[in-house]
Amino acid sequence: MVEKLKNFKAGRPLKIMEVCGTHTVEIHRWGIHNLLPAEVKLVSGPGCPVCVTPSYYIDQAIHLLQQDFIIATFGDLVKVPGNHSTLEKEKAAGGLVKVVYSPMEVINYARNTGKQVVFLAVGFETTSPGIAFTIHQCSELGINNIKFFCAAKIIKPAMEIIIRNSEIDGFLLPGHVSTIIGSQSFNFLAENNIPGVVAGFKPLDLVSSILQLLSLIKSGNNQIINNYSRAVNQSGNLKAQMMIEQVFEPGNSEWRGLGNIDHSGLKINQKYRDYDVEYSVDLNIPREEVNTGCRCGDVLKGYIDPPQCPLFKKQCNPDNPIGPCMVSKEGSCSAWYWYG
Repeated sequence: MVEKLKNFKAGRPLKIMEVCGTHTVEIHRWGIHNLLPAEVKLVSGPGCPVCVTPSYYIDQAIHLLQQDFIIATFGDLVKVPGNHSTLEKEKAAGGLVKVVYSPMEVINYARNTGKQVVFLAVGFETTSPGIAFTIHQCSELGINNIKFFCAAKIIKPAMEIIIRNSEIDGFLLPGHVSTIIGSQSFNFLAENNIPGVVAGFKPLDLVSSILQLLSLIKSGNNQIINNYSRAVNQSGNLKAQMMIEQVFEPGNSEWRGLGNIDHSGLKINQKYRDYDVEYSVDLNIPREEVNTGCRCGDVLKGYIDPPQCPLFKKQCNPDNPIGPCMVSKEGSCSAWYWYG
């Protein structure tokens, strides 16, 4: 199969995009991008939730920290630069930042501390059901010292922006997200004459999925194939979808590199609004994006590869990340830095 991929004759230059941060890492870890024929270009898309979170969200989180809230967050966000600082630096200066591995951890932590806690709710459809369930549990248990600062996102609207503004011939579709929303959620690609393949994460999954995608493109067969059927079905996880719908409602959301996209975010709905920090705390601080020279936004749109950023491996590295694509384990710049 590896030889088939290396010797594949596309007949013309092709650009394919993966939109899953874990795919990015595994493709580079195993050197799969080096197996592609010269006429095939594989680019990264907006598949890393930390990477697409705008700088001012970190500024607002730091503002909450300075208002004597305890900030609970997934670990990837701690080093992400805001426009003026990071949560890591603020923690070193005395701010109370708690790293958690599951949203439900926040409930026990809040019970034990007795102080006001804000959870930074960042992620795609993969993590949103867990966040929604935690909010629901807070309501059921009458816990009133937890708020949620929600920047959860929906992948489809961002992909619709990508296909309108970029010349992408096909998509390697995310495995984890697809377990929740189902492979049929990507039928809009086929309706726009673009094929896609849902892929798993092992080297064989990735090689076979890329080969299938290239074959679809070459034959003009614009369909969606599920090559990860051991974990993904057509309709997805209906219970998880119902949990999301129970707690959240669609809203506009800001994406790094892509701007404000209609109906691409998940906002806490009216029933659970008491748990939305934006409805109880003034977060009216400047929504600025300081120009550092970082081209993370262009990487997320598939316009450039990380080495084309002038900061890559120079001012920007894992010890001193300028942009989130270098911070997150799922970031394209991090993958290129460690694996090439």
